[in-house]
Amino acid sequence: MTYQDTYAAGRRTGTSLPYGGRSAAPVPPPPPPALPRRGPGGRRALTAVFWLGLVAAVLPWWLDTPAGSLAGTTALLTAAGRITGLVAGYLLLVQVAMMSRLGVLERWVGGERLSRLHRDLGATLLVAVLAHLSLIVVAYAGLEEKSILGEVGSLLSDYEDLVAAFVAAGIMVLVGLTGIRAIRTVLPYELWYHLHLTSYAALLLGFGHQFSNGAQLFHPGPVRTGWIGAYLLVLAALVWGRVVAPLHFNLRHRLRVADVVAESTDTISIYLTGRRLNQIDMLGGQYFRWRFLNAGGWWQSHPFSLSAAANGRWLRLTVKVVGGHTADLRDLRPGTLVWAEGPSGTSTAAHRTRERALLIAGGSGIAPLRAMLEELPPGAALIYRARTPADVLLHPELDWLAQVRRTSVWYVIGSRDDPGPRQVMSPDGLRRLVPDVARRDVYLCGPAGLVDEAVRVLRRTGVPRRQIHLATFEL
Repeated sequence: MTYQDTYAAGRRTGTSLPYGGRSAAPVPPPPPPALPRRGPGGRRALTAVFWLGLVAAVLPWWLDTPAGSLAGTTALLTAAGRITGLVAGYLLLVQVAMMSRLGVLERWVGGERLSRLHRDLGATLLVAVLAHLSLIVVAYAGLEEKSILGEVGSLLSDYEDLVAAFVAAGIMVLVGLTGIRAIRTVLPYELWYHLHLTSYAALLLGFGHQFSNGAQLFHPGPVRTGWIGAYLLVLAALVWGRVVAPLHFNLRHRLRVADVVAESTDTISIYLTGRRLNQIDMLGGQYFRWRFLNAGGWWQSHPFSLSAAANGRWLRLTVKVVGGHTADLRDLRPGTLVWAEGPSGTSTAAHRTRERALLIAGGSGIAPLRAMLEELPPGAALIYRARTPADVLLHPELDWLAQVRRTSVWYVIGSRDDPGPRQVMSPDGLRRLVPDVARRDVYLCGPAGLVDEAVRVLRRTGVPRRQIHLATFEL
């Protein structure tokens, strides 16, 4: 294990290529001033809208249910089934809206937080759907004095749009199961992504039975009109976020591959050029979803972080080769067109809550944090975990940033079980390196095991949860 402070690292020299290719050892431009902070006002406003919408979804049942009408088990089960149905319908709309990639959601909430909310809310939605289905079947079976299977048969044959509703419920169960981490980690990203898109079908398949059988939505009136308006609003957000905005972005900037540079045996950097790059509103630490328009990559989109801050001349993403798609990126040819969607993410210097920051990276997780270092105030600290010295990426650039941004950089080398890294990545070890760690924002990016363990250590060190920023790219 070795770790060292690199305050006095030297600046690189050499001749710069137009896109800053590493092979020419470019001299990076002086880093820009630190970004001003963005407040949480937008996120709080959206939170208020969510809770008001939930109340509005359930309120019609409350207003339509006379006092004393809930006498008996069947009536209670029916009421619970209707409430859970309204909640499930509303949460499904919210889930699809969060998948719309609408710019205002990305700016105010951020892709990382949206991913976590989407995962957590998805579990609640799945419980609400199954509860609605079970409660209604049991209640109607008791009312009609039938068996459970007999009632299911009656619902499917006698009620309009119920077959589609059962199919929608099955889709949501499938999507919910693929969201479990143990299952998610063994699925190829492309398979998981396309299975997840079937939730759009659940929205459409579940639409009909809400209005043909729902007690609160069956009759024409303001409640029915409001729900139809909510569906149209969500569909409009999908069209705008998934089609119109990306089309405008890519026609405007015309991104293409300029060069592919090997950073290590299993990591590459892809440099991109295009038009009006100085007009892209992006921050270090954000990511795009990239689609490389060649024979092998046009049909799949993957999220990768920027590994350099905006400079108006080129974009760079640094990618670890972990599968077939990323291995194919090594063979990208200059001039290959690129379709990008983004930027996304709030794990940025602009979203910090404190003036000083600690960054903890593992392996290729250094990419977004290296870009962020250009935009953080001077005095940040970086702990970079790697198994071997050869696994340390972008080393000269980090050394240069350590000098010009007065950043403390420690390279912690070794496996997680080695005594040195275990000592450093402990509450006492962090306090020795960064005595004011509890008063800093902490940005984490790296393998899941490293991030999870670091969060536990940071919480034991006294860092408030609101000051811990994670980078995730699932939506």
